[in-house]
Parts: sequence; structure tokens; C-alpha cells
Amino acid sequence: MSRLILFNKPFNVLSQFTDKGNAGSARQTLSDYIAVPGVYPAGRLDLDSEGLMLLTDDGRLQARIADPKHKLAKTYLVQVEGEVDEAALNQLCRGVTLKDGPTRPARAKAIAPPALWDRDPPVRYRKTVPDSWLSLTISEGRNRQVRRMTAAVGLPTLRLIRWQIGEWKVEGLAPGEWHEVKLHGSAS
Repeated sequence: MSRLILFNKPFNVLSQFTDKGNAGSARQTLSDYIAVPGVYPAGRLDLDSEGLMLLTDDGRLQARIADPKHKLAKTYLVQVEGEVDEAALNQLCRGVTLKDGPTRPARAKAIAPPALWDRDPPVRYRKTVPDSWLSLTISEGRNRQVRRMTAAVGLPTLRLIRWQIGEWKVEGLAPGEWHEVKLHGSAS
């Protein structure tokens, strides 16, 4: 039977089990939190991003989750510098052009500041610049895509939390916590 682990990756934790690229480093990795043999991340989450990561021992499920050709929706809660307005939301919903080409259309909406865990270290605020939150759902996974999309519409990202991948949510998991879920059938 396949295993699937939902993990709330904290800020400044690598989304891999070892830190091969930084000898003598004290950076934390998945192995500092998850001691389950044979599971591997289904996709990545940047060092400076937080939230849901899925880990599995099922290669087919891993591919279905991580491969952009399957268009599995991923929802992010994004704190941005500036005020989210209709023009920015419309641009995000149509898709924006990045240096590596246009993005697929996204679902974007302004949201009230969500009730979340504190980030360590905290986000730096500027008294003269407002910040706001949006929910952004994409179905592809380019490198730093959400950050590049919000910047393209004039809203630099301050904090980025992956909240949901497909049907799985990080809700109820504190940073560094994980739990295994029962799968409804096979990925094959």
C-alpha cells in the first residue's frame, strides 16, 4: 500500500533530505523533521517559502503530483507589498508574461489576513508601504513562479505559504508537523 505524508515545511528548511550543495552548513532539511524510510518529496518548495509538501513512496503518485502535465492545482496564500486591486487580480487570472514565457491562467482573489502561525524570522514590514494578502491557485510549477507572477503585477511577495495541493491541505498542521493520510485507491 502506498504511503502519503502531508508536511508543513517551515521557512528556511530545504525541501530535500540532505544539503549536498553546502558542505558544513547548518541548514535544516526534511530529515530534521521526517524519519520515515522510503518516502520522497513530490515536488519542491523554495527555502524561503512555507507550507504543504507531499511525500510518498509511490513513484506514480509522485509523478502525478509533481509533473506539470497533470495540471494538479496548487493554492498559495501570498502576503504582498502593496494593495491588491482588481487590475492586478485580472492580470493574474488571465496569466502573466514572465521571462520564460506566459503563465497559464490562475485563480486569484484578495483575502483578509489569514489566521496563521508566526513565521521565524518574522516578515519585515515597512511603515510607509501597505501590505495585503491574496489567494493564488496555479496549475503549473515553474521555478519561483508565484513570486515572479506577483512581482510582474507590481506586488512583490513578502510571505508565501502553499496551502493546498489537489485535495490535500496543510490546515491543522503546525510548522514542522506531518501526518500520514489514507489514500482512496491507487495512483496507477
